[in-house]
Amino acid sequence: MPTALITGATSGIGAAFARRLAADAYSLVLVARDELRLARAADQLKLRYGVAVEVLPADLATEQGLERVESRLRDGVDLLVNNAGFGHPGHFPDVPVADEVRMLKVHCEAVLRLTLAALPGMRERDRGAVINVSSVAGFFTRGTYSASKAWVINFSESAASDVGNPRIRIMALCPGFVRTEFHQRALMDTSGIPGFMWLKADNVVRAAMRDLALGRRVSIPDFRYKAVVAIGRLIPRGLQSRVSGRIGR
Repeated sequence: MPTALITGATSGIGAAFARRLAADAYSLVLVARDELRLARAADQLKLRYGVAVEVLPADLATEQGLERVESRLRDGVDLLVNNAGFGHPGHFPDVPVADEVRMLKVHCEAVLRLTLAALPGMRERDRGAVINVSSVAGFFTRGTYSASKAWVINFSESAASDVGNPRIRIMALCPGFVRTEFHQRALMDTSGIPGFMWLKADNVVRAAMRDLALGRRVSIPDFRYKAVVAIGRLIPRGLQSRVSGRIGR
């Protein structure tokens, strides 16, 4: 039975990955900060799908938390989903530097280190996959969040190329607006976002797993956001920045 480790596994896209992979008969390792919520999620998945579920409480913004997850990954997993992430309630440069650094640690350092921890076992077994959850925001300019997600896209494509093994796949997943707790936690006003632009987390995961199977290095779920990214690439960066500044939050 294959094993998948998912960070940020108790809500939103992470929880959707847990449901999908449990349905596909993966054993799960769930990583999140809230130990009680992790235990509830594990119990529900075991009851519904009959799979083995391990919980690993860890704060990926801390050295101790990162080391705990790195250690578990070195024991071997077949799929790593780097999903943990968050947004700021403020705008650069008004966000405290400690909060900015915390974001970079979770979005960038954790993705780098956990991928590196998982790869030796995958290379030894000559198979495996890593899905790094980025965002459509990574194709645009909008503060530290967009910058960190752009790094995830670039890193994923570069790492997939450098590994050079088609049996070990590394992919950046770049969804748009998804119905999760993300925006509420970041105190973002989403009232101005049209209803048709929202995606369901389960649909995002379905698209991600399809694109991973196809060997794609970047997955943009849904034709609407594929069009957004394509159009954005044609817009001058200065204009793009002004537009994203108006609608980004």
